[in-house]
Amino acid sequence: MSSQRGRITDKEINELVSSLQSLLPESRRRSTSRASSSKLLKETCSYIRSLQREVDDLSGRLAELMSTMDSDSPQAEIIRSIFRS
Repeated sequence: MSSQRGRITDKEINELVSSLQSLLPESRRRSTSRASSSKLLKETCSYIRSLQREVDDLSGRLAELMSTMDSDSPQAEIIRSIFRS
């Protein structure tokens, strides 16, 4: 991917930026469609932080749910089986 000297070319950077942009959800992609690489990186970091907050929230909710149910209940077994797969 990089040139002989170990440097990344402008073309490679543009390809990487395009790849990164394609990973963002449509709503965020629109806001960075003609944005600079810097703005795209900021949007990506913001998106990753929002995903982390969502994971933390869901983990907390799951822990709360698991603490209120009987560990031998069918629901608890279903949840455990999801995490095993």
